[in-house]
Amino acid sequence: MDPFVTLTAPAVPLDIANIDTDQLLPARFLKKPRSAGYGNFLLHDERKPGFPLNDPAYAGARVLVTDRNFGCGSSREGAVYALVDGGFRCVVAPSFGDIFAANAAKNGLLTITLPEETVAELRRQLQETPGAAVTVDLPAQTLTGPDGQPRPFAIDPFKKECLIEGLDGVALTLRYQDAIDAFDRADEEARPWLMPGT
Repeated sequence: MDPFVTLTAPAVPLDIANIDTDQLLPARFLKKPRSAGYGNFLLHDERKPGFPLNDPAYAGARVLVTDRNFGCGSSREGAVYALVDGGFRCVVAPSFGDIFAANAAKNGLLTITLPEETVAELRRQLQETPGAAVTVDLPAQTLTGPDGQPRPFAIDPFKKECLIEGLDGVALTLRYQDAIDAFDRADEEARPWLMPGT
């Protein structure tokens, strides 16, 4: 996955609490291959007239600033795929569904938890200036809103390392390739009868 270090990009405000994974990617689209572009189905059934993601002012947004309990519901990893395929690299909310947040980190999507009043103020600023950018500095653990004020956020150190280095589960495993190869060689010498073809 692509490393996440710093990002300055337009942010879109979404004043909806309890957005679940079925809203993010409705189940009927799971029959399609991801190559079809899950971003095309992101919040598909919510996109009524006036919905912020329909507004050209927010075109190119890479940060979503939303309300509490974002990504609740099922463990549908496709919900994260829809956000990532839709161009998002970061979601800011007062709280997240636990499984969603874990899936997000594994797919290069940063979730930032900030106090409810702080997130509401960010949404207000973004609504007042549609298309305004925010800056996320992951090494420094700050999010700077349209007002220029940096806001610190906490993140698990392991998640932070993986995001900065662009390490998914496969890449993490490959870090230990030499040790895995050494174990395989030693095991083959110690127990040759278990090896295929012997």
